[in-house]
Amino acid sequence: MASSLFLFVVVVLAVQFTSPHALRVGFYSETCPNAEAIVSQVVNRAATDNPRLPPILLRLHFHDCFVEGCDGSILLTKGIDQPEQKAVGHQGVQGFVEIASAKQALESVCPGIVSCADIVAMAARDAIALAGGPVYAVETGRKDGMVSNSLLAADMPESQDSVDVLKSKFFSKGLSEAELVILSGGAHTIGTTACFFVTDRLYTFGGGVNASDPDLLPSLKSQCPRGGDILARTSLDQVTSTVFDVQSLRNIRSGFSVLPSDAILYSDRVTRSVVDTYAVDDSTFARDFAVAMVKMGRIGVKTGDSGEIRRVCDAANQGQLIITPGASMKLKPPPLMAAWWLMYAVVLGII
Repeated sequence: MASSLFLFVVVVLAVQFTSPHALRVGFYSETCPNAEAIVSQVVNRAATDNPRLPPILLRLHFHDCFVEGCDGSILLTKGIDQPEQKAVGHQGVQGFVEIASAKQALESVCPGIVSCADIVAMAARDAIALAGGPVYAVETGRKDGMVSNSLLAADMPESQDSVDVLKSKFFSKGLSEAELVILSGGAHTIGTTACFFVTDRLYTFGGGVNASDPDLLPSLKSQCPRGGDILARTSLDQVTSTVFDVQSLRNIRSGFSVLPSDAILYSDRVTRSVVDTYAVDDSTFARDFAVAMVKMGRIGVKTGDSGEIRRVCDAANQGQLIITPGASMKLKPPPLMAAWWLMYAVVLGII
């Protein structure tokens, strides 16, 4: 169905849900009224240069929220031995340059006001709209986290996970079977994956739900030949790869999906029913996708004193503790406060 069917506004107002994290639509309306417009401008400009950007920013938001909550922890790299960004589960995640550009633009207008975590959420919303998906109101008010470690990403959903493992990982984040279908198989309506992740889909033909439709094989083999570049990219939706629609769900139903973790959704009674429902109802899928994105955006958010507003997105503010589980705790004292921080560290027993 034409992508124009998805170009409608899904307004997800704060009153629809009771948010336990003090997030709300329009959080920056007084402190930085042009915040969302600035992020949109950066995303739109970047997407002009890189048409692949919409799925990249959507994936970045998903990966950020699934590790330590939606707190921008995936952006932290400076001064950290094992940053989360380097985790195996985050392989291929991009979009960091665009988030940094949006942060720089915001800092020039509203210094120290807008969090990197909120920028990631707003950028994902704008990216979805650029792909023809639903336009929804994003809740803001997140603080940036100060924990970053690659080991914390060990439980990211993986392409080879069974449906029960996928369910468990989504349940642990407060998400349902329907939201599993929406945010994995459904979200794969746009974007690409590395050939490394599709080997089993290329060569498994047992007739079961995890076997590819034989008609899919020639195209995928030409894109991901045996012994070829495992980092080469192929579209997650081989039919309408750049358009936000329900084709990826129809692919799951017909055995035409690329990733094993998408195909496996049709092996479970509950997730199969969800796939069947959305595969024939474009507007309901678009509406529920927007609602699921808002709900995902509430996972593990930091507010109040539990986080900070970073000045740059890849480093915690000077003087803040960077906590990396399994590694040493690092102290970054401001030069003019070095003596005070030395005393503070001694009292805490850090040094």
